[in-house]
Amino acid sequence: MPKTSARLLALLSLLQARRDWPGTLLAERLDVSTRTVRRDVDRLRELGYPIATSKGPDGGYRLDAGADLPPLLFDDEQAVALAIALQTTAATGSTSGSGIAEAAARALNTVRQVMPARLRHRIDALQVTVVEPPAARPEPGPAGDVLVALGAAVHARQELRFDHTPATATGAEPAPGGGLVPPRRVQPHHLVTWRGRWYLLAWDLDRADWRIFRADRITPRTPLGPRFTPRELPGDGASGGVAGFVTGRFRGSDGSAGPDGWPCRGEVILDRPAAEVSRYSRDAVVEDLGGDRCRLVLGSWSWVGLAAALGRFDARIEVVGPDELRAAFARLAGRYADAAARAPR
Repeated sequence: MPKTSARLLALLSLLQARRDWPGTLLAERLDVSTRTVRRDVDRLRELGYPIATSKGPDGGYRLDAGADLPPLLFDDEQAVALAIALQTTAATGSTSGSGIAEAAARALNTVRQVMPARLRHRIDALQVTVVEPPAARPEPGPAGDVLVALGAAVHARQELRFDHTPATATGAEPAPGGGLVPPRRVQPHHLVTWRGRWYLLAWDLDRADWRIFRADRITPRTPLGPRFTPRELPGDGASGGVAGFVTGRFRGSDGSAGPDGWPCRGEVILDRPAAEVSRYSRDAVVEDLGGDRCRLVLGSWSWVGLAAALGRFDARIEVVGPDELRAAFARLAGRYADAAARAPR
């Protein structure tokens, strides 16, 4: 049976999670007797929490709202989740220039001060780099204990073993020669978020290359491996550090691309007003040339991809350079002409 203080915290957390709780269900969730639940409810009432009792065969409890409700308490899982959310908000606010970043950082410091030492150490080890904030509502992420485990390995600079579930896998991944795929062995470098999704940036020891793993597909193994000396990222200074490297990888770069992270970059002149083109060119350079014409410098993961992206403006295009972009337009023109001439089956 958990200690009384821990049990009271768990009981309070359950009462906050839903409106009505049958006493027998609370006893089952806490692994105690219904008599112990009644005593713990009385203790919470003595602390100032307004808990109402419902009559009936089962009996039940409800945590009422009230102006005199004491400050809320958090269990371990809630405290870790809150700290992660505040840290991410602080970093996201910093990248977007929002004033909420400072408030989130102060809130995180306040929450940290009231945490027990064991939780404070776990949170301090969890440092996240926000590469790009989410454009919409963030997707569901990995469990808090997974993020804490990954953050601890990054902070300690210790090798990490984990099972990684591929995107199309429905169970354990088979090895090419039979059996199961052995766990991945990596030197964890950074925990990052990209558009609301969590990733681990690490040096893969078996593949001798940098890899970016979806955190929600990682199942860490214990214990951690030996300590290591962190490697430098390719082009760390020129590409903008961790954020620049991760951005480049997601855009198809091998780490040798320019500061914008795109492996392919071209320049064209469009017969469209600059103000109109700018609305649909997130990280491009747009120059107004007058007369409803503009100069556009844009990057992409491939030359054909860049040519296709430029075609979406539905305007006359003059290619300034390079020749690879001009060749990509010719390749697309042939494909489109073939598609237009092909009769339906």
